[in-house]
Amino acid sequence: MTDLVVLAHAPLASALREVAAHAFPDCAQTLRCIDVQPNEGLDEVERRLRQATSSGAPVLVLCDVFGATPCNAALRVADGSRVRAVAGVNVPMLWRVLCYAAEPLDVLVARAVDGAGQGIMQVGISRPQNQSVQVSSHDQVQHHHQQ
Repeated sequence: MTDLVVLAHAPLASALREVAAHAFPDCAQTLRCIDVQPNEGLDEVERRLRQATSSGAPVLVLCDVFGATPCNAALRVADGSRVRAVAGVNVPMLWRVLCYAAEPLDVLVARAVDGAGQGIMQVGISRPQNQSVQVSSHDQVQHHHQQ
């Protein structure tokens, strides 16, 4: 089983844990979250992350923003084999990894990236009531008397 850690600017990590607990109460209890405070330096964040990843189990660290302190700390800790990091955490990514946490770390990393990307889409381009209905020549709507 892969350990999951969310490492993000406060209060995002804790908020994501609450979202996880809302949808997956049993899985969310194993999720570790580290909120990075504005006054914390990179060395302190790295120390906290190393402590959270010290179990010896494979670890996937989900960070909020590439290039920011949480991600930089994760890059210091990630070794490419036992500890891996993915930046850009969002709810679809988190839910995906919670559902598949028993899979090998490499597979879980791919699922995290796929889940994040598939969860991003433009919605509500136009309201459904403003769309005209296109009736084809074979549409049963025209032939309601035959039903």
